Amino acid sequence: MAKPNKKGPTKTVDICCSKCKTVLFKYRKGGKGGKGALVKCFKERIVKDFTIEPVTCPECGGIFARDTLIRGTPAFKIIGGKAIMK
Repeated sequence: MAKPNKKGPTKTVDICCSKCKTVLFKYRKGGKGGKGALVKCFKERIVKDFTIEPVTCPECGGIFARDTLIRGTPAFKIIGGKAIMK
């Protein structure tokens, strides 16, 4: 399979904790206008990271993702419903 585009899209979205609504990071989301569900976040596309510990919300301490490799690229695999996009 092909690797994700390193430069990526220019449109950024805010990824927030669904429990306490704290902004976790700003992310360059791809696809058709970035309207699809949030399933994974490639680390190289994260513009600004507000988390202190990886995959843990700094406000409520909830774990929102798993650290993994997708197509050979480091990424966060979002646990269903734990993080939302604004």
